[in-house]
Amino acid sequence: MTEVKVNSKICGFTHIIRGKMNGQNIIVDIDTPCEKIKEISHLEVPMMELFDIKENIVMQKAREARCTSTCLVPCAVMHVCFIEAGFMSGTLTKKMGSISIDFL
Repeated sequence: MTEVKVNSKICGFTHIIRGKMNGQNIIVDIDTPCEKIKEISHLEVPMMELFDIKENIVMQKAREARCTSTCLVPCAVMHVCFIEAGFMSGTLTKKMGSISIDFL
């Protein structure tokens, strides 16, 4: 299982995203106080839909929930899915600890 925390400081929310590989799908659950993200708080993401940045189920569901284009959660869901599918190293991501956007 992969688990990440997203600190959406601009909107004031913290989200916990958990993903687990189940056959050819990644099952994603999100604990969140955000009403928009609650609409996508349970997803079954087919592994083969991870490769297109625009046309994938995560971005489709984020659009349907009317998430803003700057919402960090869909990107974090993609990271969780990539780690669970073995396309990104879980060991490396834990070693690095975090990624960030720093406003200068």
